[in-house]
Order: sequence, then C-alpha cells, then structure tokens
Amino acid sequence: MALENGDEVSLFKQQEFNKFIIDNRVVGFFDEPITLKSGRKSHWYVNWRTVSSDVFLIDRLSDFLIDFVFDLKLSHDGFFGVPEGATKLAVLSTYKWARLQKNYKEGNYTLAMGRGKPKEHGSPKDRYFIGEPRGEVIVVEDVTTSGGSLIETIDHIKETGATVAAAVGLTDRMELDRNKKSVTDSVAEKDIKYYAMSEATKILPEAIRRFKPDTNIVNTVKKEFLEFGVKPLVL
Repeated sequence: MALENGDEVSLFKQQEFNKFIIDNRVVGFFDEPITLKSGRKSHWYVNWRTVSSDVFLIDRLSDFLIDFVFDLKLSHDGFFGVPEGATKLAVLSTYKWARLQKNYKEGNYTLAMGRGKPKEHGSPKDRYFIGEPRGEVIVVEDVTTSGGSLIETIDHIKETGATVAAAVGLTDRMELDRNKKSVTDSVAEKDIKYYAMSEATKILPEAIRRFKPDTNIVNTVKKEFLEFGVKPLVL
C-alpha cells in the first residue's frame, strides 16, 4: 500500500492486471478440448508462456507481482518460481525487488532457481536447485489447478531450511482436485497462505465477451465449473 493524502492506496491494480491478461490472450478457448495435468479435459486455457518469453511483457508482469506482494505486506527475501513455468518471472522480480532495498549489497540476496529435472544424487540444495533459496521465500506459480507442482516445490524448499513466506499464483483456475480441495486448501495444509493475482471466474466472463467463443463451448465451460469448480461460473 502507498499513502495518498493519508489514505492507503493499492499499488496493485486488479482491473489493469485482468486487462493485461485479456489483451495478451493469456486466457482463451479451444474448439477441441485439451488435457490438463490433472487428466481432465477442458475447452479453455491459461497460458503465460507468451508473456514470459517477451522481455517487455515479463518486465510489466514482474511489476504487477512486486506491487501485489507489497500490498499484502509480506516479509520476504525474494521470489522463487515453480520450475519451469514461473522461473524467469521469479528471477527477474527478485532482481528488481532486491535493488530497491536499503540493504542491497553483496551477499544479502540470492537468485534462486529450481531445476526442471532434479539430479539423481546429492543434497536437496544440489538436486533441486541452481542457487538454493535462502531466508523467507515467496513461491510463485503461473497457473494453479490442483496445486501439485506448487506443493512439491514448497516441500523441496523446506528441505533446504528456507522458509516459505507465502505462495502466489498468477492465475487460479478455481477448480477442485479429486479430493474436492482447492489450491488454497492444499497449501493451507502446509501452514502456508495462498494468494491468487487473478481468478478464472472473474476473468472468463470478460474473455467470453472479447473473444466470442461458440455458444456450445461457453456452455461446456460453464458445465466444467459446475462439476469441478470452486464455485459456478456466472456470466
């Protein structure tokens, strides 16, 4: 939060972030369903890869992330991206955020990265990391569905002795896993709080208006949320 005339003002602008998602087609629809990591079929997608591959766009995305975390007033020593979807974003955000700190100097901040494929041997810091996380870490995931990769990353970080201050997802698909648990529920079981920068149920209505998918696809997506969603999709 920033102060303006004595009042707290959010640095993170939710409407701007949602527009950023739509403008860059992070969310969209398929005529033929795709298979998610969970094994389910879906006619809609969330894909942050185009943004993370563009220097200008990922720079803007990192600003959104830093502002979001700042507003939450979370104490931390840097970001760590779930391999490999959020690795570049976390590295860039840690670099930009660290340079803003008063104690920015040699040895105070680490650019931690996870390996896409763990080494077969060695200590946790060598098997899972290229530069192990230190201190209090905010774990970042691009898209959360069941939260499996996020939970696995949290466990690996804890093995190093570092602390996970919080988990942040760029977009929460707002779906339940096979045990009828949301990502928020699963992360909470690790005594960690999960924060979503955007939620599917709030983005999809605008995406439908903008991209005008076939009515049958819209009805199928609505049915997905009735069966698997944290809550129904209201258009």
